[in-house]
Amino acid sequence: MDRHELGAFLRSRRERLRPQDVGLPSGSRRRTPGLRREEVAVLAHISTEYYVRLEQGRAPRPSSEVLAGIAGALRLTDAESDHLHVLAGSAPNRTGLHRRDVRPSILALLERLPQTAAFVISAAFEVLAWNDLAVALMEDFGRLDERDRNLARRAFLGSTVGETPLYGISDAAEFRHHVVMALRSTLARYPSDPAVIELVDELRSGSSEFDRLWERHDVQAAPMLSKTFDHPALGEITVDCDSLALVDRDQNLVLYSAPPGSRGAEALALLNVLGTEVDDYRR
Repeated sequence: MDRHELGAFLRSRRERLRPQDVGLPSGSRRRTPGLRREEVAVLAHISTEYYVRLEQGRAPRPSSEVLAGIAGALRLTDAESDHLHVLAGSAPNRTGLHRRDVRPSILALLERLPQTAAFVISAAFEVLAWNDLAVALMEDFGRLDERDRNLARRAFLGSTVGETPLYGISDAAEFRHHVVMALRSTLARYPSDPAVIELVDELRSGSSEFDRLWERHDVQAAPMLSKTFDHPALGEITVDCDSLALVDRDQNLVLYSAPPGSRGAEALALLNVLGTEVDDYRR
């Protein structure tokens, strides 16, 4: 049970709600945003004293029934409810290290995907494996130090190799928000992993934007269904974006593809032919 994070998460979810969101009169004498603690307690069918202690990080571990009541009172989404249970220690919690070894079958699949740029990222946004088309579309990750293969670090702190921070993608702001939400969930699953702890600390100290988004305690990201790259050789390339969860290793297989006949498909086909020759345009 992470009492500090649990309390902070509860406060952030309570403060985002308006009384009318839960069927309560708004009144005119509210000094703070969101619901009052006693209102949440009534809606969750628990005592105000106990709820206050939860937010202050002084309460014992809540039962599943109490957590369900709080989730309903705060109108949590499924992802937020899952996160609440993880913080309270009532859900399976990975207390070891996040995995970086990619399944051999996935490595083979990367090379068998036609006209699709594909790569695998860890729970901490490290690029672990990639195919040639991903190199042509983004960059040759094999030439980078492991530090520069981390997309979270790349998104907020830039790169030591001087490349465009995020490959000219059109939804950079949305991607950064997605990174923060995903890393908060990752830290809840791996609270003792030094690599995850150090990454979050580095991003919080090195990026005011990351720190601001981190303090929002959001944990559910909207799906990114498409992405536009500003490629140095071919200009704008719009692709479909799909992320497939590799549940057994807590990794994601990211796929960039395009409908047949589209300009994006033509650009990917050309990149497939040019291969790593496009690196010349980046120098």
